[in-house]
Amino acid sequence: MKVIVDTSIWSTALGRSRPKKSVLVDSLEKLILEHRVQVIGPIRQEILSGLREELQFKKLEKHLRAFPDLDLQTEDYVRAAKYFNLCRSKGLQGSNTDFLICSVAIRNKSSIFTSDKDFTLFAKYLPIVLYAVN
Repeated sequence: MKVIVDTSIWSTALGRSRPKKSVLVDSLEKLILEHRVQVIGPIRQEILSGLREELQFKKLEKHLRAFPDLDLQTEDYVRAAKYFNLCRSKGLQGSNTDFLICSVAIRNKSSIFTSDKDFTLFAKYLPIVLYAVN
C-alpha cells in the first residue's frame, strides 16, 4: 500500500534536532526505498515554508522532486470539507490540509504516516488507515 507522508514526519526526518536513531525516520527511509511514499502539494508547501536560507530551500526542493505530487481533484476538496464539518460536529478540530490528506488518502487507497495525534481522533469518524510503524 502506498503511504501519504504527513509534514510531521518530514519535519522529524529533516529537522536540525533530528535524533540519531528514530523509529519514525527509519520507517520513512524504508518507505522511500520501497517507493511507497506519496505527497500532495499542500504537504510540499508546508515542508518548504519557513526555510530562511535560499540555499537550504533550493536543496530541499530538489530532494523533494523525487516524490511527485498526487493529483488533487475537486471531489477531494468537497470530501475534505465534509470531513471537516463531521469532525467539528463531534468536537474535533483540524486544519484544512489535515482533512485534505484524509480525503486524498481515501480516494487513492493510501495510508497516512503521521505523528500528529489528531489523525487518531479523526480515524474514529473517518475511514482512514494510519500507517503503523514496525
